[in-house]
Amino acid sequence: MSRPPRDRTWLSKTTSAFRKDGALRPFRLLHQDLNNFGKRYVSDWTVFNQLIFASAVYVFFTNILPGLTFASDLYVLTGQNWGTIEVVFSTGLCGVIFSLFSIQPLTILGVTGPFSVLAENIYTLCTDSFGIDFLQFMAWSLIHAGWMHWLLAIFNAHDWTMLYVTEFSCEIFSLLNSIIYFHKAVQELQRAHAALDFASFLYAIIGAVGTFELALFLSHADKWPPILHRYVRLGLREYAAAISIIFFIGIPYAGELHQLGKDRLYTSSQAFRPTRPGREHFYVRFWELPVGWVFAALIPGAIITVLFFFDHEISSIICTIKRYGTKKPTGYAQDIVLLGATTALCGIMGIPPANGLLPQAPLHSESLMHDVKGEYVEESTTDKHGIERMMQKPVQRVYEQRWSSFLHAGAILIFICPPLQLVLGLTPTSVLAGLFLFMGQQSLSVNPILQRTFWMITSPSELPPLPANVPSYWQVHAYTLFEIVMTVVIFIVTLTKGGPAFPIIIIALVPFRLLAMGHIWNKDVLRYVDRWACRDGCPEDDVAGEQMESGESEAPEGPWPFEPALHSGQESDVEKGAPGSSGASTGADLDKGDHSEKPP
Repeated sequence: MSRPPRDRTWLSKTTSAFRKDGALRPFRLLHQDLNNFGKRYVSDWTVFNQLIFASAVYVFFTNILPGLTFASDLYVLTGQNWGTIEVVFSTGLCGVIFSLFSIQPLTILGVTGPFSVLAENIYTLCTDSFGIDFLQFMAWSLIHAGWMHWLLAIFNAHDWTMLYVTEFSCEIFSLLNSIIYFHKAVQELQRAHAALDFASFLYAIIGAVGTFELALFLSHADKWPPILHRYVRLGLREYAAAISIIFFIGIPYAGELHQLGKDRLYTSSQAFRPTRPGREHFYVRFWELPVGWVFAALIPGAIITVLFFFDHEISSIICTIKRYGTKKPTGYAQDIVLLGATTALCGIMGIPPANGLLPQAPLHSESLMHDVKGEYVEESTTDKHGIERMMQKPVQRVYEQRWSSFLHAGAILIFICPPLQLVLGLTPTSVLAGLFLFMGQQSLSVNPILQRTFWMITSPSELPPLPANVPSYWQVHAYTLFEIVMTVVIFIVTLTKGGPAFPIIIIALVPFRLLAMGHIWNKDVLRYVDRWACRDGCPEDDVAGEQMESGESEAPEGPWPFEPALHSGQESDVEKGAPGSSGASTGADLDKGDHSEKPP
């Protein structure tokens, strides 16, 4: 008689994770990524056309100008330690490095709003509470963050972290970024109000709203009636933000408007040198920080690691979702190693580090979408008479290449030259506020939270039908309200002295979603509104599958964190060498429809 299998102990589970196919076997994903990198690298440089160039121009403006607005904030709130030159230098340098050596060149790097909030809080602590040099303490924080990134990559952190992240956390993080963009726009206008007379401030409001409205208007030019040639309308759409920005930078210098006061971006006309008076070189004497504070820097270093890892991975995921039709092999571990290296380098050089940007990453992919010649998909449509017809629609796919990333980052890096810094110095901060409004709107418009918010104020008779196993919209509305409340709570935390800890709250949402929300919401509702971010299905599908296989009536315990979370015979995206998403949207795929096609 065969003996029943013994339960595995905690020690045996842990040691098995380090074996050949274990989740923690060192360098497993790195080795895989390096192989995929070699397979795609040459072909990434063989595609170049007008759309790719237009995308580079678009991303140039949507990256450098928000970065300059953060520079305006950092200049004021970090005691002039970081300003325009530091942000431009970091964005260009890190962008060029990633365009050359990353495994996913669609990801866009820059100085982010959440990190700016974090840095401002750390500066306040260093000056008001600790009495130590901000740049030295920040250098050690970023050095610690660098080697922590390497450890995450070496031990395959993507498999045992991001494979458990659902759209719930991603949507909240994306909404938080949108709110930060809107808040930064308001801050810019507040500074203009304090610095300008009333007439000049009124024109600043006009400039901000005009920049936003013109960019939004032109971004839909391809949907205009055929009053212009199709290619002209496409060009207006592709260069919408650039046209709006250049127009409203130039208008204040025309005619009588030239006499109005302007709150302009601070730049230096001197040689390539740091912003802070008295600082001569782009390196930090980090070795002079007392040893006790070197170890204390481990805490902000860990927080920065959590923020950057989550932010960068989400950026990589949403710019390769199913909507964009990516075909080339990709990965994550190699980019995390690269991110750790650039983060530590920025700390040593005394400049703010760059990492994956939201919403620029999916906007980059959107700008590279094109019709694939000879490929069509049939779609069912209903005309105004209620007759259903089958229509052929061209298949759209993103251009997977490195030119748009390299060109836009290289152009940004060129602006560290003093003459071009003077050009940046002509930019009224009201234009930056308008661009922030546009970026916030673009990010918000593709977030499913917005669509579900509209459902809450829509007549029940006008709502789309729910799957048969979802009883009503009330739980869907409650889920959406909870996401909004959590986002507002996290944003309020960023405005307090506890601001540096806000990434921890975002990460804590992951286990909360997996362990607690199933006891609050109906599982069919969760299956309808939420899915895994990096693979097919949702947590409720996994539990149902385990129950069916084991014949249990009660929900079994969740999977061991360091064991594969997939069903037998199912590979992860990374293992397949496929794009970093199996079609789950993290805020950029509203046209996917509902999830009713999934089995309950």
